Amino acid sequence: MTQNKLAILGAILGVLGIVAYTSIYTVHETQQSLLLQFGEPIKIVQEPGLEFKLPWQNVVLLEKRILDLDAPAEEVIASDKKRIVVDSYARFRIEDPLRYFQTVNNEDVARSRLSNIINSNLRKALGTVELQFVLSGERGDLMRRISDDVNLEAGKLGIRIIDVRIKRADLPEANSQAVFRRMQAERERDAREARARGAEQAQKIRAEADRQRTVLLAEARKQSEILRGEGDGRRNRIFADAFARDPEFFSFYRTMQAYQRSLNADDTSLVLSPDSDFFRYFNSIRGAGSP
Repeated sequence: MTQNKLAILGAILGVLGIVAYTSIYTVHETQQSLLLQFGEPIKIVQEPGLEFKLPWQNVVLLEKRILDLDAPAEEVIASDKKRIVVDSYARFRIEDPLRYFQTVNNEDVARSRLSNIINSNLRKALGTVELQFVLSGERGDLMRRISDDVNLEAGKLGIRIIDVRIKRADLPEANSQAVFRRMQAERERDAREARARGAEQAQKIRAEADRQRTVLLAEARKQSEILRGEGDGRRNRIFADAFARDPEFFSFYRTMQAYQRSLNADDTSLVLSPDSDFFRYFNSIRGAGSP
């Protein structure tokens, strides 16, 4: 009887141990739990610690941390009819474990649903702006609007969107080549226009330089003529003063200059009368030298 009692007591303790083991579970700091009874949720636990349940109840552990979602690249059309391949990512958190469990049940389904929601809102938002805006650094307001729109739909799944961002935005390969050729043509046109403007500016500079050169030369000629006239006038005054002081010497000096200029070359020939006034000093010299 004693051994039977011990065996029964041991069996009871074993059952109690199993019951205790299956009735205690731990919720970590990075987790939150949903307690189910026959598939029906009866309790949500979002604080870490030890929790108790009945053996026939099940526990579903869910992530409490912020999760990343790398959405597949999608080709969208901007408002200017340009195609663009957008690669986006999002960060989200399970906000309502009960609604999350009831709508998507697990993380794989949640990621799939979120990818569809994000791509749909990306198409809708990017379809209202031009390609240049998407590729610029001014798309912060657009991404916040996309995040708000995604949050409205994700909230129905018990998920809160922290952020939605575009990692990469490229043109399709065929479009890239066409855009490259168009950009090349535009740059060549800009270069031609720049060269034409440069040639026009150079022509203006040359014309202005020629005008200034002409003005400077004219001013220089004017100044030289003024100086030459002043010099001639001063020379004439000097000659006039000299002539007034000794008219006979001045007449002699001018006649000697005339002799020098006219008789300078070897082949000079003069046909004049011997008693011409031009040779009066020769006659004077000859007369002075006769016996």
